[in-house]
Amino acid sequence: MAKKLFGTDGIRGTAGQAPLDPRTVTALGLALAEDLRHQRLAGMPVLIGMDTRESGPSIAALLAVGLRRGGIGVEFAGVLTTPGVAYLTRTGNYAAGVMISASHNPFEDNGIKVFARTGFKLPDAEEHEVEEAIFRIMPELDGELGGIVPVLEVSTPTRRYLDFLLSTLASVRPLAGLKIVMDCGNGAASALAPELFREAGAEVVAIHNEPNGRNINLNCGALHLEAVRERVLATGADAGVAFDGDADRAMLVARSGRLVDGDAVLLIAARQMQADGHLPGNLVISTVMSNLGLEKALERLGITMLRTPVGDKYVLEEMVRREAALGGEQSGHIIFREFATTGDGMLTALKVLETAVRAGTTLDELAADLVVYPQLLVNVRVKARRPLEELPRVMDEIRSCETELNGSGRILVRYSGTEPLLRVMVEGPEQGQVQSLADRVAVAIRAEMG
Repeated sequence: MAKKLFGTDGIRGTAGQAPLDPRTVTALGLALAEDLRHQRLAGMPVLIGMDTRESGPSIAALLAVGLRRGGIGVEFAGVLTTPGVAYLTRTGNYAAGVMISASHNPFEDNGIKVFARTGFKLPDAEEHEVEEAIFRIMPELDGELGGIVPVLEVSTPTRRYLDFLLSTLASVRPLAGLKIVMDCGNGAASALAPELFREAGAEVVAIHNEPNGRNINLNCGALHLEAVRERVLATGADAGVAFDGDADRAMLVARSGRLVDGDAVLLIAARQMQADGHLPGNLVISTVMSNLGLEKALERLGITMLRTPVGDKYVLEEMVRREAALGGEQSGHIIFREFATTGDGMLTALKVLETAVRAGTTLDELAADLVVYPQLLVNVRVKARRPLEELPRVMDEIRSCETELNGSGRILVRYSGTEPLLRVMVEGPEQGQVQSLADRVAVAIRAEMG
């Protein structure tokens, strides 16, 4: 049965509205407490972290109410990154971890991601069980939520997380001599990332690192690279790094202004890990969104790339299944399984820049052999998620476009896991053809779905 609350990255919505209304969030706390009691984990607390959205503290408070009512203790980490919560959960004495964030979405949105004590996101089956408990508990909460404003004590475990990130480097201060522009997206990395990279030896020019609760991701961060690119070019910096709101992804900019996205990072990291003997099976896991150019560049190195559905959760599941050491997404979620159980933007930037220093070269040169096929993503807003098989006009247009590509490209049509969007991705050898095919499929979707 399909899940109704959990998407590919936890529960997401507009803060204060279902499913992030007080009753549902409190019910989630109670349902999670029930799940943890069944696992005999009631003696350990849940760690809660959040990004910088103004709605974060109230959601954390409501979640804590449910957990405490269910007999589970709570520790509140304050503003922390998603991978920080995952790391501290799996290395500390916690029953689970919760991150309150809507990642790259605007401040009005928020979300709840749950990590098992292992640091992995909950598997689909467990999310489904928690969902069923939420719907069973919610009717019991009518009229019980007034006046609940619990005090959340803030623990400060972030130093341990930063020390861990530094420990992944091969030497002390390996980035000495590098000048880096760092766009923190006014999010969870705002205080942490500049400190981390300065301790690694870099000169850091930090921008968009003054969150006010409403400016997270606002024309900045991993989805808006114009500012960091402009500052890299203006200052002659060696590189730029941009994080999203919860810093589980990073996008980089080379000295020339070239974008170094997740595909380029996978190529750079795979080549280095292969040379170091740390790429078992010569295997990299990515998603259906990764560019054909990456697949071909890896093939030239004797490295196989396997694709999964979109979502770093699914990338990680396949990495575990295949015992792969490296995986990630074009959007900048990169998983170094030797070190982490989730995408980590700060770790990604550290490892890529360390690779450049070790090689005595630049990001431009490291990414030079990635020939990117023209790729276009068109988002079509929809009112309902009707199965594509029930949309004959859309399916006919997709088949017609695939025939025109004649094996030289790809068309992928899928629903977003976090927004009411149907995404159309077309990839091929020629930009004009890619644009034309994407437009044709989008027109068919709008005509059939309204």
